[in-house]
Amino acid sequence: MADRELLLGDDAVALAAIHAGISGAYAYPGTPATELFEFIHERADKLGIHAFWSANEKVAYEEALGTSFCGRRAIVSMKHVGLNVAADAFVNSAVTGVRGGLVVCVADDPGMHSSQNEQDSRALAKFALIPCLEPANQQEAYDMTRYAFDLSEATRLPVMVRLVTRLAHSRADVVTAPALPQKPLDPATDPMEFTLLPANARVLYRRLTEKQLDLEARAAQSPWNTLDVPPGAGRVGILTNGIAYNYVREAFGGQVPHPVLRICQSPVPLDRIRALLDQVDELWVVEEGYPVLEELVRGVVPPAGKVIRGRLDGGLPRTGELTPGIVAKALVGATPQGTAQTLEHLPGRPPTLCPGCSHTDTYALIKEAVKPYEKGQRIRLFADIGCYTLGFYEPHDAIHSCVDMGASISMCAGAAYVGQFPALCAIGDSTFAHSGMTGLLTASRQDANMVVFILDNGTVAMTGTQDTLATGQDLVDIVLGLGVKSEHVRVINPIKSKFDENLAILREEIEHKGLSVIIARRPCVQWVRRTNS
Repeated sequence: MADRELLLGDDAVALAAIHAGISGAYAYPGTPATELFEFIHERADKLGIHAFWSANEKVAYEEALGTSFCGRRAIVSMKHVGLNVAADAFVNSAVTGVRGGLVVCVADDPGMHSSQNEQDSRALAKFALIPCLEPANQQEAYDMTRYAFDLSEATRLPVMVRLVTRLAHSRADVVTAPALPQKPLDPATDPMEFTLLPANARVLYRRLTEKQLDLEARAAQSPWNTLDVPPGAGRVGILTNGIAYNYVREAFGGQVPHPVLRICQSPVPLDRIRALLDQVDELWVVEEGYPVLEELVRGVVPPAGKVIRGRLDGGLPRTGELTPGIVAKALVGATPQGTAQTLEHLPGRPPTLCPGCSHTDTYALIKEAVKPYEKGQRIRLFADIGCYTLGFYEPHDAIHSCVDMGASISMCAGAAYVGQFPALCAIGDSTFAHSGMTGLLTASRQDANMVVFILDNGTVAMTGTQDTLATGQDLVDIVLGLGVKSEHVRVINPIKSKFDENLAILREEIEHKGLSVIIARRPCVQWVRRTNS
């Protein structure tokens, strides 16, 4: 009898990776992908799997590629914007190819529940010329991930498994298969294979392009790319992907009366799309994410005599997450009884800093310190990704930027170079280790006239209090090692009883004509609660 487990979508991918015989798992925490690595991490020691949070997604990807170089299987996981950080290694790994199976699981966030954008990772898979798999449910997340490792080794390419928030963070029963043993150590022996000197890279890139016909043929035969034409189907067809397929079925109560082409493995098999277009006069493209399939179907010259409906013509919203209700309203004109409703009628409740959060007192301190310099115009901080981003909201009203990991320091430096004074920025300890160190190194070499606040709460708080790689005295040592003068590296405890003492330190460093780093050190209240429980 097969084993059955109740799993998140993230967990299903993680368990499949374990059962596929991985030797290593690598990641940086980021919602909605965090739980995937945590699932493996909790079991890693017992199973002999290396699993340790990496400094950032680029490091994680390169660690996974190194495991693959040795002939062993690895999974690297991240959220969609994390793939931007890993893009250098990601794109080039398609050129080098892989040895042991390498699966990159990327969790996209349509609707931006916890992200800066809602970019679609399918576009990056296509850009890198690698296969991409899109499960529609937890069972497929498990099955596709196991298949992805086999596909990776058969094609000698990394393979992407793309999740979205609703799948990553919902649960369902999953039937599992017997686990495979880890593969033996078998490092690459061809010195050319992983060495991207131009002379080698030209050869390897040509090989990558030559693999595309095989990838297309595999996608054309994939059991997850299916064209279903029910008896008596009319001349309206539906092209869909991943979790959107579920929404289409739900719109019609489970029995879709129209031809439906489901694309869940790419490169997109064009012959399947042509076969669907031959049977319909009107085509609805219902896809979660960017209008990738819709743009492909429309092309430069739309199919003659065919009406194409989707995100680009307003048939579906151009931005945001799809829901069963949105899809049902578009396809059948109303939401069928029993279809899940949206929560748009409820009042918005933006997230807030936790009661007792150290950032609250730090922001109050900074706001008081800059008052003499405001002269009728509020001075705010360049900020970064993390809990401290919530300083944007009232009652803090403290920040004026949040672009990407580590941008606070670099943007602040750019403002300081052209005369902004005072130039202030805030970054957390984990984000500093992720992407802030290079910005501070650059600023220190120019002794930029700015103040960097590193808010050291001792953990990666925003994603669930994972371990941070730069905290306490280690963080101070890193800052000093990057060239910041020791007399202008100040550590404060941002509590109300030390307000006046801390305020004097802040104003002293603002007046310093050069680079200052103030480390506000106080543990995250959630981390304290969890470690003491």
